[in-house]
Amino acid sequence: MDVHVTRSTLRGTARAPPSKSYTHRALLAAGYSDGATVESPLVSADTRATARAVAAFGGSVARAGDGSSTAEGEPGLTGADALSVEGFGGRPAVPDDVIDCANSGTTMRLVTAAAALADGTTVLTGDESLRSRPQGPLLDALADLDVRAESTRSNGRAPLVVTGPLAGGEVAIPGDVSSQYVTALLMAGAVTEEGIEVELTTDLKSAPYVDITLELLADFGVEATPVDEDGDPLDGAAGAAGFSVPGGQTYAPSDETYAVPGDFSSISYLLGAGAVAAAPGEPLRIEGARPSAQGDAAIVEIVERMGAPVDWDREAGAIAVERGDLSGVTVDVGGTPDLLPTIAALGAVADGETRIENCEHVRYKETDRVSAMAEELEKLGAETTEGQDVLTIHGGESDLVGATVDGRADHRIVMALSVAALAAEGTTTVRGAEHVDVSFPGFFDAMADLGATVERGDARGRE
Repeated sequence: MDVHVTRSTLRGTARAPPSKSYTHRALLAAGYSDGATVESPLVSADTRATARAVAAFGGSVARAGDGSSTAEGEPGLTGADALSVEGFGGRPAVPDDVIDCANSGTTMRLVTAAAALADGTTVLTGDESLRSRPQGPLLDALADLDVRAESTRSNGRAPLVVTGPLAGGEVAIPGDVSSQYVTALLMAGAVTEEGIEVELTTDLKSAPYVDITLELLADFGVEATPVDEDGDPLDGAAGAAGFSVPGGQTYAPSDETYAVPGDFSSISYLLGAGAVAAAPGEPLRIEGARPSAQGDAAIVEIVERMGAPVDWDREAGAIAVERGDLSGVTVDVGGTPDLLPTIAALGAVADGETRIENCEHVRYKETDRVSAMAEELEKLGAETTEGQDVLTIHGGESDLVGATVDGRADHRIVMALSVAALAAEGTTTVRGAEHVDVSFPGFFDAMADLGATVERGDARGRE
């Protein structure tokens, strides 16, 4: 589907969707338990893939109150205020069929480690994009733990074949490819007999995402500890040399309920939209922004540094942002890779240079997001310079004009380009706009409610 976004002035209030990262982890954690209710979940294409995996392992995920479940049809989960998860008690059954992770890299990585616990063989696959993403370090780690874990094409990419059961043990894994490998091992390690000791062979990137995991595990009553080089405990994942997870633990949230917080990755697009297009003197209000372990909350400070007035009432979970005269900044996204598209879009609107550093790992997402943003912003008239680990947007040399851009089948690219389109002269056509369903299904509805001129369809006015 194409979406046509015309330069607009925005006003009013939007609500952030629930966190995709927390929802993935909460659904699987509830699956590891004897059962739990996940409140305020994000029901999207990606999280439905995780719900399907829980069902494949012998659990079920249903819309709380009406019993419409993954087994009866996924559309029944859409719009649910809460999901009732029947767990598999820490020991997944061998699936009856291949697990299709669709486009969800988080699902594949977390579920691969869960599959290692089953006493038998699990096959995992996904769409073309997912089958191109690296899984090798996680497969190698599982193999070192005496689990058969292979790529059918012997290239470290899906389809994957995993044969357990995993007993636990000590394992080394790089920390600079994907933090999701670490999360997968921590979550599975808690229910092994021996527990898991994870040694990082390289510095951990995207550490805030492991902090999300640690926070959620604690809420489910599970102990997992980051440690330094001497084995001493740390307060968080940043700077950790490894992790220690005792075995034989039980997943059990307080009152058998877990509430998912709002998603700061998604909030970044609403903040960006306000910073470039809010009506003068009328702050755009964003609700659902309560503090959590999410590293992407850094977008609040980044937007403020660029020159947009921002007021975050943390207790109320509300952010007010005004349009500002934006200026370029330098940002290290080593721990916040999902913010790169938003920062790049804002950099194209700002004066001066915006330099996004430590971003090589952002190339291994749904698409190469570094090249995607450089190439698509240039279609709108932005000037960019791309290095392997740095993306520079020359805002002072950019004059944005509506054009046709490709969302690269990547939800974050689609939304970031739509933010840039709000400041471009004329109308911008964003191709592949349906991919926002991965993390923010109501994104274009929210933009329209704020006053953005948004038309959907392959041609103006036609679905």
